[in-house]
Amino acid sequence: MNPLNSIKGVWVAGLLLSVLLAMIVNLFSGQGLLELNELALLRWAHIVAGIIWVGLLYFFNFVQMPAIAAATADQGGPGPAAIGKYILPRALLWFRWAALATWLTGAWYLVRTDQLLSAFTLGLSRGGDAAYGLPMGIGVWLGTILLINVWLVLWPNQKKVMGIAKTEGEADLARARKTIATVARINAVLSIPMLMFMVAAGHGVAL
Repeated sequence: MNPLNSIKGVWVAGLLLSVLLAMIVNLFSGQGLLELNELALLRWAHIVAGIIWVGLLYFFNFVQMPAIAAATADQGGPGPAAIGKYILPRALLWFRWAALATWLTGAWYLVRTDQLLSAFTLGLSRGGDAAYGLPMGIGVWLGTILLINVWLVLWPNQKKVMGIAKTEGEADLARARKTIATVARINAVLSIPMLMFMVAAGHGVAL
């Protein structure tokens, strides 16, 4: 059975390959073959979930929305129905749960490193590390705003557009579409400094 024939197979193959390569690295570095590093595991999960989340955010903003606009304007074309029916629901499923997974794994990492309060207070809490807490805190707060927008603003309006939540007529549907477009653009803007400051906490600010 070819694992590349299914999404589940790709995940299983990728995870198994990761474990195999980690075991080889541990072997050559003199560690136990399956010596678990909880913080490294959390960072890995956080990064993978974050790539899915932000990658889909950029897909929606830079690919899907312009494509739907072009398909709507193409009078002789197939229209945007295929995107809305087949692509959008799957993409949104991965998008919103990846957002939650990214936030939770990041928060748990900060808990395990005793930096959660320092990050959320921008390094100003008693005993906080300002050099780490300030840049990480900016990234954390931007990520939290993005998560709130995903679940409490975008998702309720996306359900209206997909027809799985009640609307109060065409005007309500138009408002939902406008809200989605605006908030998605805001999230795309916020994600760029979020990524910079998440990295800056450990490697320095880019500028």
